[in-house]
Amino acid sequence: MKVVHVAVGVILRRQQVFITLRDASLHQGGKWEFPGGKVEAGETVTQALIRELQEEVDIQVNTSQPFMLVEHDYGDKQVKLDIHLVMDFIGEPHGREGQQGRWVALQSLPDYGFPEANKAIVEKLLSEPRFSL
Repeated sequence: MKVVHVAVGVILRRQQVFITLRDASLHQGGKWEFPGGKVEAGETVTQALIRELQEEVDIQVNTSQPFMLVEHDYGDKQVKLDIHLVMDFIGEPHGREGQQGRWVALQSLPDYGFPEANKAIVEKLLSEPRFSL
C-alpha cells in the first residue's frame, strides 16, 4: 500500500492553535485537522508546508520548526505526517478553499474530533511544558 507523505502545520499564536474542518467528501471527512497537504515529488517538507499553508489557509510561513513525525495505517490508506510548528507567519489564517477554520485554545483541543493520526499531535501539544499556561 502506498504511503501518503503529508506536511502538516501546527499554526500557533499565544495559547491558541488554528485548525480546519475536513470536507465531508474527503478521507476522514467531517473531522478537524491541522492544515497541510501532500509533499509532491522533488519537494522538501518545508517547501510543501509553505505551499500548502499558502493554498489552504492563506498565510506566508516565515519560519517553522520540526515537531514530530507520525506514521499511521488507516487500513485503506497509510499516512506519514511530517509535523512542523508554525509561529512566525504573515497573514490571518482562514479557510481559503471554503473549509471552516478557527482559532482554538490549546487546552480545548480534546473537545474536537480529529482523525486518529492527529491524536498523537494533540497529546504532544498538551504535554509540552512550553505550551502550558
